Amino acid sequence: MDYAKGILSGLTAIILAELVPGSWSIFRGISGTRATGLGALEYGLLEALFSPLFWIVAVLFFALLFLLSHLPSKPLRILLFWIPTLTVSSIFVTIVALIAYVLIRLRHP
Repeated sequence: MDYAKGILSGLTAIILAELVPGSWSIFRGISGTRATGLGALEYGLLEALFSPLFWIVAVLFFALLFLLSHLPSKPLRILLFWIPTLTVSSIFVTIVALIAYVLIRLRHP
């Protein structure tokens, strides 16, 4: 079960690190590029992945979530670890599945 908690903590930490501080850094580099639409957004997301701030925040989120996953109190562990990690992971998987579905449907009318 510790492996599942670690993997879930890592996945949630990366998603939160991309969304929380990365939301304004995504649009910072767009003005200097010639890309438009999704190309500009892709450039912003990749730029955020290579920044040291992203990885510092991701490690901090991982450490916090991993510590919360080992709380001795079961109600606190459910409230502070399981609900946030499963919610963030489920929303992320749903968005990725929706984007994949739309891309597949656009290619084959």
